[in-house]
Amino acid sequence: MIDSRLQSPAAARNRQPILRVLREVLPARARVLEVASGSGEHAVHFAGAVPGWTWQPSDPHPRALASIAAWSEAVRLDNLCKPLRLDVTGEWPAERFDAVVAINLLHISPWTASEALMAGATACLAPGGVVVLYGPFRREGCHTAASNAAFDADLRRRDPQWGIRDLAEVEEEAQRYGLLLARVLPMPANNLILILRRQTD
Repeated sequence: MIDSRLQSPAAARNRQPILRVLREVLPARARVLEVASGSGEHAVHFAGAVPGWTWQPSDPHPRALASIAAWSEAVRLDNLCKPLRLDVTGEWPAERFDAVVAINLLHISPWTASEALMAGATACLAPGGVVVLYGPFRREGCHTAASNAAFDADLRRRDPQWGIRDLAEVEEEAQRYGLLLARVLPMPANNLILILRRQTD
């Protein structure tokens, strides 16, 4: 039998630091939509750590969806939903969520994906809900580390539409959809977590 589970060394390294922040930000009971779930390892880890979170993983790519499904089958968690095929630039689910989580998405996608993420998240977030963004960001146009500058150059060589986004540009785009930057938290390996909160209606 073929094992469809993908494994990401980065996910293994950052899942615990991200979980610590999620525990601070999210209530003990919450419905969470994770976009671009990739291998599914984050979804399994977070849902397993907090049984009160109903975790909805999603991804646009068939291989990732197969991996998420395989991880889900292996752990069999009641609060881990079946993976949803979701491209952030397409149609979003009609359900309401308390949080939308995107890990390492913005820099490995065109800027149009960042715009679509803000619009889609706002549409499906409950009032007062949050968007949690994890990854590298520039601050005031500058990289926070030489390794991030090298990574950015490599991303842009691979695809000119990719690249590490500037925090101010992300904040400005979020504000267009009523998402206010509540916190910026430093993370290991020169990454940040941004907490964007939807204004109440």
